[in-house]
Amino acid sequence: MRVRRFGALIGAGLALSLAVGACGSDTEKTEAKTVVQKAKDDKKLTIGIKYDQPGLGLKKPDGTFDGFDVDVAKYVAKQLGVPENGITFKETTSANREAFIGGGQVDLIFATYSITEARKAQVTFGGPYYVAHQDTLVSADNNDIKAAKDLKGKKLCKAAGSNSFRRITEGPPDGKLNIKGVTLVDASSYSECVSKLKAGALDAVSTDDLIIAGFATQQKGSFKVINDPFTDEKYGVGIKKGDKETCEAVNKAITQLYSDGTAKTLLDKHFSGAGLQLVTTAPQMEGCA
Repeated sequence: MRVRRFGALIGAGLALSLAVGACGSDTEKTEAKTVVQKAKDDKKLTIGIKYDQPGLGLKKPDGTFDGFDVDVAKYVAKQLGVPENGITFKETTSANREAFIGGGQVDLIFATYSITEARKAQVTFGGPYYVAHQDTLVSADNNDIKAAKDLKGKKLCKAAGSNSFRRITEGPPDGKLNIKGVTLVDASSYSECVSKLKAGALDAVSTDDLIIAGFATQQKGSFKVINDPFTDEKYGVGIKKGDKETCEAVNKAITQLYSDGTAKTLLDKHFSGAGLQLVTTAPQMEGCA
């Protein structure tokens, strides 16, 4: 009797162990699913965008979203098999992009995310889907700052999580112009930078031309772009590190975005009249290695 009972207990324990092991295997398979596979299976994606950048990523008062990044995200998602109503947009700032993509809070990021060697260590990038150029925004009546070199001795905004200020104040490899005597003024985002510029708390905001052009267009007559570009900012799609399948699918979608004329339509829609020389030919993809 005892032998039978003991045997039964061993059998039950073995069955439980196998069941737990099977569950663990299922979990591992789920965790290993690429974004392409998730899009195909679930028809849903969570995409990180900015909420406060007019022309690029903006949450409107009615709860809808507008901007070039938003429209490109919708296009790419559709190519992956996800309809617009299957997208959940999540606010993603410059300061939390790596944490969000690495931690799985978002599947993809379209948030003026410049591709850099340092970021490649943490994130796989699709694209770029546009190559912007760093420029400078000043008040409409400012005649002292006509070129980036004129920022010497001025107050410049330093947005949290962004490297744009380094292009002004440092030299290579992280910087560019190595201008000394610049006073940095902290801000949580570029929308706060622009608010401080309007209030007179700083002299200039320097970052990607599409970003500052969006603010200048939104508040016509308040600001101007000095049109002195000095870097290439390759806007990439943030993907979890190592997801090569998704990177390749995203690059294919971006190439189609330009070849079918959608990129030109979207750029004209969001930046026409901003005074920028918009590039409507497909950028060179970085590769997914």
